[in-house]
Amino acid sequence: MKYVLVLFSFLWIGCQKEEQPGPNPGLPEKTLTDIAYGGQAAQKMDIYLPANRSIPTTGVIILIHGGAWTTGDKSEFTEYVDTLKRRLPGYAIFNINYRLSVGGINTFPAQENDVKAAVEFIYSKRAEYQVSEKFALLGASAGAHLALLQGYKYSSPVRVKAIVDFFGPVDMVDLYNNPASPLIPSTLVASIVGATPVSDPTLYQQSSPLNFVNAQSPPTLILQGGLDPLVAVSQSESLRDKLQAMGVVNQYFFYPLEGHGWVGANLTHSFDQVQAFLSTYLN
Repeated sequence: MKYVLVLFSFLWIGCQKEEQPGPNPGLPEKTLTDIAYGGQAAQKMDIYLPANRSIPTTGVIILIHGGAWTTGDKSEFTEYVDTLKRRLPGYAIFNINYRLSVGGINTFPAQENDVKAAVEFIYSKRAEYQVSEKFALLGASAGAHLALLQGYKYSSPVRVKAIVDFFGPVDMVDLYNNPASPLIPSTLVASIVGATPVSDPTLYQQSSPLNFVNAQSPPTLILQGGLDPLVAVSQSESLRDKLQAMGVVNQYFFYPLEGHGWVGANLTHSFDQVQAFLSTYLN
């Protein structure tokens, strides 16, 4: 009887091992463009799937473009996709669009909801795309705000493992009350959000990533220019300080002579940090 039980246990463990998905060395690299993740025209994404991907091993990097929530397109990140593929081979990249807030249409939280829907769509397609539950978010400016909001505010259906924040605003009340320059006046912020902090304080609170940082927040890489005319340095510093206070892993890189984005040696340096950061925390 003892022998039968041992044999049964051995066979059961063997069956369990056989059920685990393994690598797929025969899968070729694949690119899919303008894949709908919702019913709205703007709810589209481009998908770059690496060769030999598999559910256990292939990490997911979601790119979110900027544009003050009113302009911009996923094509702004397209030129950097090859750079990310070279630096981070084996990762799946999803470059998303979202609805833009224009003329009182698609005001907050439309963009937040779209990013959440995109994450849920990718998660639901893991078996089809052969990607893992290891998700990272990378955004610039308004896209970084949305990446941080998603990563800090939501843990379902997946808890994000890492966030890369290129000069994203984190405190919407401060963005309204203390514009970095006349280029982004309070009236513009109010038109984008659809309210002022006085008329709808809850909306501003719920739209500020800083308010959702806690001890379980994902590791965060922050990159900020010292001469940024749109997002004040204090926004990134506030996030850094809150992450440190909560004991959350974070890295902060400050480029004193750069503005709202940069090129050349500093951009290379930034991608060096992104590569090292995601290689460490998206595993």
